[in-house]
Amino acid sequence: MHRKSLASRIAGAPYYLWAVIFIVVPLAVVVYYAFTDSGGSLTLSNIVELKNYGYTFLISIEYSVIATVITLVLAYPFAYIMSRRRASAQRIMMMLVMLPMWMNLLIRTYSWMNILEKNGIINNLLAAVGIEPLKLIGTPGAVIFGMVYNYLPYMILPIYTVMSKIDTSLLESAEDLGSNSMSKLRRVILPLSIPGVVSGITMVFVPSVSTFYISQKLGGGKVMLVGDVIERQIQSSYNYNLGASLSLVLMALILVSMAIMNRFAGENDEIIV
Repeated sequence: MHRKSLASRIAGAPYYLWAVIFIVVPLAVVVYYAFTDSGGSLTLSNIVELKNYGYTFLISIEYSVIATVITLVLAYPFAYIMSRRRASAQRIMMMLVMLPMWMNLLIRTYSWMNILEKNGIINNLLAAVGIEPLKLIGTPGAVIFGMVYNYLPYMILPIYTVMSKIDTSLLESAEDLGSNSMSKLRRVILPLSIPGVVSGITMVFVPSVSTFYISQKLGGGKVMLVGDVIERQIQSSYNYNLGASLSLVLMALILVSMAIMNRFAGENDEIIV
């Protein structure tokens, strides 16, 4: 037992070293800057100043929730359809889902910026049929659309993974007991897919609430999210202390949301059909 314990510790040493260097140390640096001023003295002024950014946090959460809900509505039926297809069809559909992710997020977002701008493809097509150009860039809708487009695969993949593992005999048993399509969806498929849904929600909400490039480009500088404020404080104002305090609150918000999602998923681990 002693040898086994020593071997497991040695095997886990690289992970612990990685965790310390890339998780503990950066977090400690953020905490240090959040509670100090430019001279290195302890202060709570950065935390007090956060009250001026309450609206920014609310807007960030609101947009992220809307984008997550829209992504879930689009991803769930697609994941279900993909999980019911033949293996060859599943591979093709998976490739189509993964294809946009082969390009950098910045390139994808910049491409949509060119498509949605005043002289972009959409407005040129509208002008060709005599319709006045629409204001697409610089709106909340454009920012939410960018979130949905970029993070949709992160919702599809975990839901599809869970659905593809659902035993078809459960669906056949439900049919034998008189369940129709809606009843199977409500009583069998939906409960069993909850872990994938929770994972997808977490994987979409977390990057959405902390994004800044999408809101900068598709928001046209008119939509300011908390990620934009942090980026501006660090890159433009060189106010690392306020940027760190904002980051600390954002991390706490993300951890709370993940804890809620994990707890919700845990309560649905055992489903009785």
